[in-house]
This record gives sequence, C-alpha cells and structure tokens, in this order.
Amino acid sequence: MLVVVGRIGRPHGIRGEVPVEVRTDLPERAGPLTVAAARWHSGRLLLSVAGVADRNGAEALRGVVLSAEVPDDEVSDDPEEYFDHQLRGLRVRTVTGEEIGEVGDVVHLPGQDLLAVTRPGRRELLVPFVAEFVPDLDLDAGLITIDPPPGLLDLDLPDPSTQRDDAEG
Repeated sequence: MLVVVGRIGRPHGIRGEVPVEVRTDLPERAGPLTVAAARWHSGRLLLSVAGVADRNGAEALRGVVLSAEVPDDEVSDDPEEYFDHQLRGLRVRTVTGEEIGEVGDVVHLPGQDLLAVTRPGRRELLVPFVAEFVPDLDLDAGLITIDPPPGLLDLDLPDPSTQRDDAEG
C-alpha cells in the first residue's frame, strides 16, 4: 500500500533544493524520486533530487506528493501513531454514544493533524487529532471515540451541495 510521506514545496535557493513537508518519521522511504542529498535548514527538510540541478527543475517538482510502499500489515512501533490508511473509514462517535460519521481523510497541518469526518447530508467535520478530543481509538472495532470541544458540533450546518435552490422549483 502506498502512503503519503511528504509534499514538496516552493524551491529553496538556486541549486535545485526543495523543501519537503514531512508527514512521516521515515522520510528516506519516499519515492519515486531519487534523493541525492538531504539536510535540515530552519526546521525544514531540504532535498536535492537526482537530475535536478537548478531552481527551474525544482519548481517543476512543486506540489509533488511523495509516497512510500508500506506493507498492509505494517504498524508503527508507537501504539499512539497511525498511518492515514488505518484511520480512513473508521466510524466516529462521541463519548456519549452519538454516531457522527466516518473518517474520510486525515488533514496534516503544521500545528496538528485533523480528522476529516464525513457525514451524509452534512458538512465535513474537522476534529483535532489530539488525545484531549480523541480519547479512544480502536482499530480492531473500527471505531474512534471523540470528546469534541464546546461548540464544534454546533457548527453542524447542512451541506450546501445537498440543498435545493428555491429558484430551481
């Protein structure tokens, strides 16, 4: 199974280096590009890619998502770490037992990750993927229990794509 391990950003300098938004503890597993060199600069991973020697070549890589092949049965050594593919499709309910929906995706932001919970006829719900708001995750049961912060579920507006326009009659 392919999993996302990083995304290439805007070129750095004129020598063809590109910063990578790292989404894994093992960035050296990324592909299909061949990494010629890697270094950390101001908290960002910078890569030199084989065959890319200047800024124009690096610009062509901008936005490329790096992925790595991971066996379907591979799990992290840390019981608190999960691959995105392990989370997608899990049912989501609150600590009070209210069924919310299911994880459609995991959004990786610089400060924290968010669970994007899809709900039929409702807007997507973004839940901070932190222990305070996600007190229980049971892969075997296919279930994530959330304790949403006050007001999060109050933002539960109808999905505008499912609403009829009165002018359509």
